[in-house]
Amino acid sequence: MSPPLPLITPELLLRAYEIGLFPMAEDADDPTIYWVEPERRGIIPLDGFHVPARLARTVRSDRFRIEIDRDFDAVIAGCASIGDAKRQRTWINARIRALYGELFAIGHCHTVEAYHGEELVGGLYGVSLGAAFFGESMFSRQRDASKVALVHLVARLKRGSYLLLDTQFVTPHLASFGARELPRPAYLRHLQRATQESPSADAWRPDRALNGAEALAAIGDGDAPRLGPKG
Repeated sequence: MSPPLPLITPELLLRAYEIGLFPMAEDADDPTIYWVEPERRGIIPLDGFHVPARLARTVRSDRFRIEIDRDFDAVIAGCASIGDAKRQRTWINARIRALYGELFAIGHCHTVEAYHGEELVGGLYGVSLGAAFFGESMFSRQRDASKVALVHLVARLKRGSYLLLDTQFVTPHLASFGARELPRPAYLRHLQRATQESPSADAWRPDRALNGAEALAAIGDGDAPRLGPKG
């Protein structure tokens, strides 16, 4: 019989991210957590983030109100929801929910949330460690809601001088934004550099809100007005 795995604490989880691992479960009902270490790792280069023209128009329209770190529990519940044609199972089990809730409580997990009125209609969450951000999962209940949240995430990461946006894997959806794969040795070099740097606290200040035009400016959309100082 194999010895039991050590208890996964928030500290152990952060250490795992620092060396290139991340946790998953087979499905919501499986209590087992295992470590994943891909040979090729997905990233979105922050200086090469691409916003398709139609999505840029949606971002500028401010159809969705974007909030930061307002309702972690609702976001991870949305990410774990199943039942539609696109998502028949989830890797987010109860222990993973609890662990990332603990990271959120100590400032190492963040959410970007899209609201239509007062209804949460999309969003994402991920882990922040040094100047690296590890995107974990996203969900959408209205067209483009999670995509707009991703644009605002990148805007905040750039404003905060982050160096790495890890996507774990590259999907066709993420590739449309510029995601690409790195061999593990190259990824680890980027990871080591990023985790040793300290980002600006401005990245996650909820009082420093961005509208859509400002978000596009922050990521380098030349048609948008430049991001000005906040009062």
